[in-house]
Amino acid sequence: MWWREAVFYEVYMRSWQDSDGDGVGDLEGVTRRLDHLSQTLGVDAVWLTPFYPSPMKDFGYDISDHTAVDPLFGDLPAFDRLVAQAHRRGLRVIVDFVPNHTADRHPWFLQSRSSRTDPKRDWYVWADPASDGSPPNNWIAAFGGPTWTFDAITGQYYRHSFLSEMPDLNWRNPAVKAAMFDVLRFWLDRGVDGFRIDAAQYPMKDPEMRDNPPNRGEVKLHRPLGEFDTQIHVHDMAHPDIHGMYEELRAVLDSYAGDRVAIGEIHIFDWAQWVAYYGGGAQELHMVFNFGLLGVRWNAQAIVDLVREIEAVLPEHAWPNWVLGNHDEPRVATRLGPELARIALMLQLTLRGSPTLFYGDELCLPAARVAPDEIVDPWGSQSPDLSRDPARSPMPWTAAKDGGFCPPGIKPWLPLVPGSDRLCVAAQEEDPSSFLSLTKQLLAVRRGSAALRSGDYDSLAAIDDCVVFERRAGNDRRIVVLNLTNEARQVELAALDNARIEISTTGARRDEGLGGLLMLSRWEGCVIRPPR
Repeated sequence: MWWREAVFYEVYMRSWQDSDGDGVGDLEGVTRRLDHLSQTLGVDAVWLTPFYPSPMKDFGYDISDHTAVDPLFGDLPAFDRLVAQAHRRGLRVIVDFVPNHTADRHPWFLQSRSSRTDPKRDWYVWADPASDGSPPNNWIAAFGGPTWTFDAITGQYYRHSFLSEMPDLNWRNPAVKAAMFDVLRFWLDRGVDGFRIDAAQYPMKDPEMRDNPPNRGEVKLHRPLGEFDTQIHVHDMAHPDIHGMYEELRAVLDSYAGDRVAIGEIHIFDWAQWVAYYGGGAQELHMVFNFGLLGVRWNAQAIVDLVREIEAVLPEHAWPNWVLGNHDEPRVATRLGPELARIALMLQLTLRGSPTLFYGDELCLPAARVAPDEIVDPWGSQSPDLSRDPARSPMPWTAAKDGGFCPPGIKPWLPLVPGSDRLCVAAQEEDPSSFLSLTKQLLAVRRGSAALRSGDYDSLAAIDDCVVFERRAGNDRRIVVLNLTNEARQVELAALDNARIEISTTGARRDEGLGGLLMLSRWEGCVIRPPR
């Protein structure tokens, strides 16, 4: 099971590399920059966000054809070349699977809305108005507003968990399930190594469509989500029937050779509910994204408590993972600041489990400055403070005005981050103290240590405001000590005697023969190699 030791890397398609001069990243651009992943960083798998034909109301997550490539990104031969080149470099390729909805321009939906008697009518969820003509229930869409839109053509409402242009598929219809599983097979046959499943808790909802109760502060997610926060979402997602759906999806992947992997995007912070998506006895998803680090208080005890909670609920067959950001979340460098971001990276790459890096986080990219009249995110257009655009700025490869993202004279689809000439790949490659250099060193240390790749915890504790843990696999051991404060700290551990520091977040520190006392500067983390 290759994914148990893998480091995943998310490429946001629109922002990685523009190869054809339209200001938007594309498949050929990804292929041209694969060496950054395989050689510069040495990650194991690349996750590509949607590149399928789409009206782009939500930048590709509104799909109008599941088995083709949008001309904006290239074509199927370009995708096949990318997969071949990635595999040649030892990189696995993960693509997005979006089960909850399609675009409203998808041929399935065009047929569904054409008539109440159309054979595809039941491929989506339709309902009569309430007695006063209002929507069938009180559900609120993720981006705000009702989950229902009235369709004058047939006099009913259709359901959409996100934008009105993204109608929900009816997974209770066996024909829908069969068609969507055929989508999986199409891409598996083209050589993909697995899927990141978008909004994975959404496809199955309460068949009785009962109202959600109000949220009076009982439930809080990792950050405010506007109007969506006003309800407790017990009926409009995560119905228990979803587990049977994922058991069937898992069977599709298991029918292919090569350990194809399914990773679910599950924004659930009740860990007992979250872990249910692994299934009993490895029956459902291989991994479920763990977003705990996005909302945790960054102090030693809170982080130790979080790790213990995650480990306590995981059954023996389940493998953990850790996420610090993605295309929907504010940049970690902006959330935590550049010094603490170094600590966060060391934590993510040394905890037990498979980490997923977000493009640009190896450069410590901050949020981009996107003026109100430059906002293109549909969520941000409704609520500017919730815009995801600042986290999606183009990757700066060089110190050029366009960051080497697109050809000279072409305007990128979003502005680059401030200081991109200093933060770009080319500049950081020349600086041994850069964030990119730290990322490369940490990944190399991880690759060279069985303890960090697959070992268990020997100990885990909060000591004097520091996170301290030991990982072990056979005779291979690593001790990780992270000072999460802006003051110097000292940690006394018998296990440190005659150990050496393999890597520090503050520089290439190599202390031979440590005594039982480790001195840490402010915001410093160390990976320590005990004597064998």
